[in-house]
Amino acid sequence: MHKDEVELFWTRARNFFNAAKERYEKKDWDLTCFFAEQSVQLLMKATILEIGGDFPKTHSIRKLSSLLYHITKDESLKFDRKSLIFLESAYLNSRYFSFTYNEEDAKEALKIAKEIKVIIKNVRNNA
Repeated sequence: MHKDEVELFWTRARNFFNAAKERYEKKDWDLTCFFAEQSVQLLMKATILEIGGDFPKTHSIRKLSSLLYHITKDESLKFDRKSLIFLESAYLNSRYFSFTYNEEDAKEALKIAKEIKVIIKNVRNNA
């Protein structure tokens, strides 16, 4: 097992989530969404690494979500596809396009990241 790497990813995921909340408080909607996505991506990678032993080199949280479900068969990991697409778009739009987010988007990104975090923690504890 890659215990140190798993813990590093969990720490980074927590730090990105906290950074997303801080950026929200500063009304920085773009970085709120980006950091929320980064948090989810690292949570998924950490859990896949912990349970499956390795994770694919991808930034797609839809692919990571699918793999996580495949290796656990846990029904709670069937996330809302639109939510995953929304977070994935935050990763791409914040980095590569002149797209901006608003307060409602940022609030939604935080909500999705928090929900996924809770579900993944439960799956991790039951694995």
